[in-house]
Amino acid sequence: MRASPLLLALPALASAQQIPFMDQLNPYIEQLNPYIDQVKGYFGAAKSNVASTASSVLPAAPSVPNPVASAAAVFAATKVSRVTLDNYPSLLVPSTTTAGPEEWMLYVTGGNKSCFGLCEPAEIAWNQSVGLMSASSTPPKFALLDCDDQGVLCAAWAVSPPTVIHMLLPQPLPDQSKPATTVRSISLNRTTVAAPEIAAIHLQETYKDVAPYEGLWHPFDGPLAQYGVQIPVGWAMYGFSKIPSWAFMIGVSFISRSFMSRKMGAGQGPRAPGGTPAPAS
Repeated sequence: MRASPLLLALPALASAQQIPFMDQLNPYIEQLNPYIDQVKGYFGAAKSNVASTASSVLPAAPSVPNPVASAAAVFAATKVSRVTLDNYPSLLVPSTTTAGPEEWMLYVTGGNKSCFGLCEPAEIAWNQSVGLMSASSTPPKFALLDCDDQGVLCAAWAVSPPTVIHMLLPQPLPDQSKPATTVRSISLNRTTVAAPEIAAIHLQETYKDVAPYEGLWHPFDGPLAQYGVQIPVGWAMYGFSKIPSWAFMIGVSFISRSFMSRKMGAGQGPRAPGGTPAPAS
């Protein structure tokens, strides 16, 4: 098919009239600029909405667990006994096959309730230290007390996470009397504690740097334990800890108002029929 001479001449005409033609269109383009910017804004908003929707719908990439921490936790689970309100009298006793006091290390931990979710680094260090101490010639016995699950027992012993309770449980004497139990409470730093630091409590006997506890809350020999009221007191303290602070404020306000009204009523004394206080006889 042959091209028309007019069609062949169009490119030349367009190039010749390009600049004047654009000058004529510039006023109209300037009038259209606000609408073009508005359309661009619509496209940008739609793009951000699509991106936010996709990020909320698509699941987040799962975190890869630390293999060393996971292996230490598995090993510690086979060595560490969990202490509960029901089993602690029968669990925390010395073995009859050992001579002299038996060494125990009780790790006190917690979750969001008792440790505000900050005990994970200390728990990882504890799990790793169990492996280090288990390799010694005379490893101690290991136990764990979770204050989220055993809040009553933690209140009865007045312990809070993260803490290591080092105990030397003595053997009964020939007359079946029970010698004193040596208990030391060693607080751990929630962020900087490391496994060698915890392992040194046994391996280097750093527990001797801490004075034994002999006060009211001693789990075996304290006055509360001797009189058999340690667990009831723990229940009472645990119950008070569950009462919200606003309830205490309301109770205090009610008691103070009642006290002040009684005091003011007693100070005014009896009144005469006219409304003035009756004269003293």
